[in-house]
Amino acid sequence: LSPCPGDSYGVLPRPCRALVLLNPQSGAGRALEDFQAVVQPMLADADIATTVFVTERPHHAHERVRDEDLSQWDTLVVMAGDGLLYEVVNGLMERPDWEDAMKKPLCILPGGSGNALAASINHYAGNDHVAKKKLLTNCAFILCKGLHTQMDLVSLSTASGKRFFSFLGFGWGFISDVDIDSEKYRRLGNARFTLGTLQCLAKLRVYPGRLSYLPAVPEPGTPPASKDPPAPITNGQAGRILPPAGTEAAGALPTDSLLVPLGQPVPAHWTVVPEEEFVSVYAIYQSHLGTNLLMAPEARLHDGCMHLFYVKAGISRVALLKLFLAMARGTHLDLNCPHLRYVPVRAFRLEPQTAAGIMTVDGEALACEPVQG
Repeated sequence: LSPCPGDSYGVLPRPCRALVLLNPQSGAGRALEDFQAVVQPMLADADIATTVFVTERPHHAHERVRDEDLSQWDTLVVMAGDGLLYEVVNGLMERPDWEDAMKKPLCILPGGSGNALAASINHYAGNDHVAKKKLLTNCAFILCKGLHTQMDLVSLSTASGKRFFSFLGFGWGFISDVDIDSEKYRRLGNARFTLGTLQCLAKLRVYPGRLSYLPAVPEPGTPPASKDPPAPITNGQAGRILPPAGTEAAGALPTDSLLVPLGQPVPAHWTVVPEEEFVSVYAIYQSHLGTNLLMAPEARLHDGCMHLFYVKAGISRVALLKLFLAMARGTHLDLNCPHLRYVPVRAFRLEPQTAAGIMTVDGEALACEPVQG
């Protein structure tokens, strides 16, 4: 990343030892070939020694990093789509030493279809918009330079008691439908999303539910926050007290100090969206939703907020298609579409009225149920 004012950067040591986690099936199935042809010569010149771990099944990378002796690596490199980095992040968070493990620099090299985080980092670095081999080369060059900085994670918990950690975004409705329905076209690379969008437009659906959020900047008319923080949630359960910083039990995951249990009403200083029918809800934390989708131009790696977009029911297919075409340039908000709302938030809750529709986290499908983050 190119240094920005106020950012602090670490530098990888030289020589550098990198564990590369590579999914040979991701994207169009060329990840291993592209790594050997494009990336490996660059890393060798930069004095970065690589050990390549080729995944053979789902959760393989998750298990490897959960159990790995990380002291032998200076960085973990993911050469795949965003789904493999999601596995790696959650594998690291399952370790008893997760606090130290999460300080290990992570690198994403685009080998998937969407490559949202790679496109975001390329954007943050001030590079021109590129795709495919040029994006891979840019990201490999960032790794060669060895600069690393911090990135926000979002803690998500569901009504069934699951908890996981997300670096890219949570979605429900149209965008998630496109993501999952287009899986069968993954050999087309990024073009799968265009085809998926057209198919989902043809059968446009509406999703009933309640959306609530804690705005990053207080909105007019909302009561001020209580001086007493809500009882924090730990591992999906409500805790009784918030322990002073630094006194949590060793290995305990961080508390969700902004959230109350899903069975309780949201705090009074939250905003409850009056509409209860949506075409799409998406909370994104990076600038790009895909290589060609600049969804949140204002987002940064560690800006401390989620960028919440929701599309209310009643939008026409033509208007929705116009939004997606404008999103390629990041100008969708300039259309002033009355059905699209954008608000930066620190926390959110989504409560579907039925179990219909696909939910996704970092592009991976979830069961449809109440969720908050």
